[in-house]
Amino acid sequence: MITPLKITFLGTGTSSGVPMIGCNCMVCTSRNTKDKRLRSSILVQSATTTIVVDTTPDFRYQMLCTNTKHVDAILFTHPHKDHIAGLDDVRAFNFLTNQPMQLYANSLTAEALRRDFYYAFSDKKYPGVPNLNIHIIDTNSFFIGDIPIQPILVWHLNMPVFGYKFGNFTYITDANRIDEKEQKLISNSTILVLNALRKEKHISHFTLDEATQLAQVLQAQKTYFTHISHQLGLYNEINNSLPKNIELAYDGLVVEVS
Repeated sequence: MITPLKITFLGTGTSSGVPMIGCNCMVCTSRNTKDKRLRSSILVQSATTTIVVDTTPDFRYQMLCTNTKHVDAILFTHPHKDHIAGLDDVRAFNFLTNQPMQLYANSLTAEALRRDFYYAFSDKKYPGVPNLNIHIIDTNSFFIGDIPIQPILVWHLNMPVFGYKFGNFTYITDANRIDEKEQKLISNSTILVLNALRKEKHISHFTLDEATQLAQVLQAQKTYFTHISHQLGLYNEINNSLPKNIELAYDGLVVEVS
């Protein structure tokens, strides 16, 4: 039985967000709300389970914007700061539930979480620090509540990053290479999300053209691009230039898949 899912894009921007501090380009000064991008993250919800992918520096604001009152678990893609820096703010959920927050990450990311948030893992904890329980995961599939999860190994230059497939929905951020074996796991997804940083070549992210070409190979019914920088261009102009089954995601976008 396939679990119906609701996915909310909490943020669709790159590490600097959009607008970027101090920038006066046409994207950063645009009045179109779809050109305003918090750091990349999604909220995945079934009827009984709520999961966040990555705790960005904007995590607190993202939870407030979506009126999220409960989170069962957090999945991490990789240890870069724009994907983990907001973890301290799970303290609010600890207070409400009196339970540790369940974290799922590969060993590289788990090491970074323990290092960067050392005070939450010390033997003698200061009152009020986050209460965290880390689960080390590999590429084997698993469930959180009623949501099936298949980690997808992708490459951010030389860094292993986990994308995730939730039933027929696939989410991949911070990648510039996906091996053929992993491509087979995600081909023909109902909805596919890929990162598309900018038009110009980048050392560790897909460009707009690269993401578009890969989307056409993977043949999802619908593809959305995320982890977008101000260098990509205005939402309306870029979105109108894409093939009919591909769109730019934007903050607050909600999609449903079953």
